[in-house]
Amino acid sequence: MKLSEFIINDIKPVNSMSKIKDLQMLFNQLTFSHVPVEDDNKTYLGSFSETDAHCCESDKQLLDYRYSFEDFFVRDTTILLDIIEAFAINSTNIMPVLNARNEYLGYYELNDMINLLGESPFFSEVGGVLVVEKGINDYSFSELSQIVESNDGKLLGAFISKMNTDLVQITIKIGGAGLNDIIQTFRRYSYNILSGHEEDGYLETLKERSDYLNKYLNI
Repeated sequence: MKLSEFIINDIKPVNSMSKIKDLQMLFNQLTFSHVPVEDDNKTYLGSFSETDAHCCESDKQLLDYRYSFEDFFVRDTTILLDIIEAFAINSTNIMPVLNARNEYLGYYELNDMINLLGESPFFSEVGGVLVVEKGINDYSFSELSQIVESNDGKLLGAFISKMNTDLVQITIKIGGAGLNDIIQTFRRYSYNILSGHEEDGYLETLKERSDYLNKYLNI
């Protein structure tokens, strides 16, 4: 399914010469955080937020507050993860879509994009989730894949969930196999296991032996 099929056109951009009070009335009827703004030539100028609209003088024009226009958008060729990132960066629930000629095509709605992401194998397929950590110069996605597949697992997805100057944390979704053998292999490759959403037999064994030793020493 093409993402362009989710472009919506039921709300047209507001003209920059419109009164602020018209924009305020529009926001009272909508649940959007922003509304796209265009000029007389149908050129997209940016988006006006509901918060800013209710702080402006109602009798002035939108163009009087051009400094408040937020210049965010995506292309009709932008991939899903980049679209969701744009939503997050700009704290909006509506994302204008432009083509290569900078023509306004419509907008994406946040809920539609979240639902699409939820249908991806990373979220919809049954499997285990691991969060591993390693030095930022010492990991590779080819190595991650090799570790998973060498233990008869199927890599359903992986992404960097945290990174600093020294370490990187990677969240991995794995299908087709239990996690215990995969976890042990990651440890042999010097990965630190931060989280595993299946029982980690290695840690359980250590805990059982530790409990046994404590009982023995307390006899």
